[in-house]
Amino acid sequence: MATSLGSNTYNRQHWEDADFPILCQTCLGENPYIRMTKEKYGKECKICARPFTVFRWCPGTRMRFKKTEVCQTCSKMKNVCQTCLLDLEYGLPIQVRDTGLSVKDEVPRSDVNKEYYTQNMEREIANSDGTRPVGQLGKAPSSSDMLLKLARTTPYYKRNRPHICSFWVKGECKRGEECPYRHEKPTDPEDPLADQNIKDRYYGINDPVADKLLKRASTMPRLDPPEDKSISTLYIGGLGDTVTDGELKSHFYQFGEIRTITIVQRQQCAFIQFATRQAAEMAAEKSFNKLIINGRRLTVKWGRSQAARGKEGGKEGVSEMGTRLDPIPGLPGALPPPPALDEEAPANYFNLDPSSSPAIMNIGLPPPPGINPPPPGYGPPMFHPMAPPVPPPMTMRPPGFVRAEDYFWKKHAAQELVILLHTTCRAANESCAMRGDSESFTQ
Repeated sequence: MATSLGSNTYNRQHWEDADFPILCQTCLGENPYIRMTKEKYGKECKICARPFTVFRWCPGTRMRFKKTEVCQTCSKMKNVCQTCLLDLEYGLPIQVRDTGLSVKDEVPRSDVNKEYYTQNMEREIANSDGTRPVGQLGKAPSSSDMLLKLARTTPYYKRNRPHICSFWVKGECKRGEECPYRHEKPTDPEDPLADQNIKDRYYGINDPVADKLLKRASTMPRLDPPEDKSISTLYIGGLGDTVTDGELKSHFYQFGEIRTITIVQRQQCAFIQFATRQAAEMAAEKSFNKLIINGRRLTVKWGRSQAARGKEGGKEGVSEMGTRLDPIPGLPGALPPPPALDEEAPANYFNLDPSSSPAIMNIGLPPPPGINPPPPGYGPPMFHPMAPPVPPPMTMRPPGFVRAEDYFWKKHAAQELVILLHTTCRAANESCAMRGDSESFTQ
């Protein structure tokens, strides 16, 4: 250690002895009831090399044990977590936060200057109320558009997972499911994220995670106002069940007068209409990718005019919210529209020639059961003697244009005709058999 435990010097008197660590919600874990072990003056701080009280705990089931890495003085100087060294307000690396706030806090690295700087910061921390950061960070502006866009709103508990089992990678792990480490393929050793240093993160230099976030911030999309100047409505999505009308009004009222607020609970969205276009543009600029209410990051977009909604509503594959829907595979294509019905045209269900005489099918019904048929020569003839063969219909429609009602009546009439012919032939055969004739009608 930097100073002996037995020496009674200034450093020995100002060693840290805390009752609870300074942690972020991710490192603390999702379980509100946890046990911590406290070791007084257990290790040296990895930044100032002074002994401090070390806390150790397990953040959850199937998670690795975590402990504090830096002292509380170094944590308060940078307003970071004692374990992960990420900012307590935004959950971002120090390099990203200082870039967003335009802060350049040069912490000395030599032993003598570091000790003198730490003593001055401890004096400033003692004189403050403890609610705001000290040093250059305390003099920086309170917020930044880039930080609000990159800030993490929910804890990332995946960061607390165990490390990868090196024996499993070599194929020598014999614990199986009881192994407390992860049995997964390791990441690429050439990946920049695989080379992280706790001191580089604290000083805000050469941090691969910060470089990745800064590149993401430079490529973030922008929300451009529409060309139609009459649009003064903003679409707010992702409300969930916790965001209310009053919370939306309290946030957006600062940009200008609000005309109406409409919440669509089924779609979990809202439409906010401002009285002026200038107020709507300011609200869109200040809230795009930065609006967080009740821990939820809300989506902010411009609304559409009534004419645009009417045009898009008539298109196929477009939902009510304006998003294009993907076609479902396996469904048949669109059916052709049916031909126009002519109400004045006669109902020609058999596609017969209008000039043909109806006498071509002069068929008499057989007598009821129990009554003898009349003798030959009396009564109407069963079949017309001079009936010519039915000519092929000349007025049939081309294939593919048969109406549904025509097809139904054709099929029904054909079935009735077949039944009638069968019944007539059977009655004629019985009549011939009674007379002793050898002729018969085939069905």
